[in-house]
Amino acid sequence: MRVVAKIGTSSLTDGLGVIDASIIDAVCDQLAQLRAAGHEVILVSSGAVSAGVAALGLATRPTDVVTLQAISAAGQSRLMEHYNRSLGRHSLVAAQVLLVPHDFVDRRQYLHARQTLVRLLELGCIPIVNENDAIASDEIRYGDNDRIAALVAHNVAADVLVLLTDTPGLYTADPRADLSARLVEVVAADDPLLSVAATASGSSRGSGGMASKLSAARMASWSGVRAVIAKAAQPGVLVDAVNGVGVGTTFLPSSRNLPARKLWIGFATNVEGALVVDDGARRALVERGTSLLPAGITEVLGEFVEGDVVEVRDASGLVVARGIALCDADVLRAVRGKRTTDLPADVAHEAIHRDDLLVLI
Repeated sequence: MRVVAKIGTSSLTDGLGVIDASIIDAVCDQLAQLRAAGHEVILVSSGAVSAGVAALGLATRPTDVVTLQAISAAGQSRLMEHYNRSLGRHSLVAAQVLLVPHDFVDRRQYLHARQTLVRLLELGCIPIVNENDAIASDEIRYGDNDRIAALVAHNVAADVLVLLTDTPGLYTADPRADLSARLVEVVAADDPLLSVAATASGSSRGSGGMASKLSAARMASWSGVRAVIAKAAQPGVLVDAVNGVGVGTTFLPSSRNLPARKLWIGFATNVEGALVVDDGARRALVERGTSLLPAGITEVLGEFVEGDVVEVRDASGLVVARGIALCDADVLRAVRGKRTTDLPADVAHEAIHRDDLLVLI
């Protein structure tokens, strides 16, 4: 079985934000156990910024992007020192792989990343993947490694994605505020829980939260990959999750099996604006999988340019899709509601081409 596991900063650090070597050892012990059982394992690990904060003796985690980039560069090598040491106890070799979202959008980069990761597995290494914080400024500001992990799982055709966090899984409500909240053990591929609103931010030491994990689980599900959200501190949690033992929340795989580009459009990018569509356009998108034409647009929200990702909303405000705009916002405002035959010669016939659009409902 091919396994992608992800562990976040809050699960790797102590209360002061310092990397906890005992946690690294516990994770690596389980990676070694899975390898001994014949599984191929890739670990997606956060923690570079926290390692850099500690190494530089900073009192708090900075918030500006330039400083975060510099700190991550200082911390990444120290994070790998921990993994090299810990995996070395099992005679295993860690291999650092730094990725950015572009690696999943550009077809050549996507294939190159897959070839590299698969070859590392064939060589007996355990790839330790992290986003390339030093140059991927958008990922530092908006992301975490949850979506990167889901894209890696898609890239290598993983069987299971395990998202290790500081909570036992997905609850019906916030257990800190609602004593009646219960753990959701299984989520079907098309269950509304996959799009439920959840806490957007994690701890002060990390950048993720349950919302990003739900997005990652949905990405994995739509890639045909089983996903599990579980508590990192639970003994043997990674091994149990891979073996299908009841830990955390399991998200069952879907038959959609979308290409990586559409997953990136739908889940791993910044949304720059929105297009409100009429009922006819909504039906065409959802039921027939068509492109979005200017004729079906009733309103253009925000300022965006050609190539930006935008939401597609129906008249009630529900987000039904995301896609890459083929025109600037000002152009679409000028041609919204017009039939194709009435469009100026220099305006694209589609507002969003179906190949660059992901229906979310």
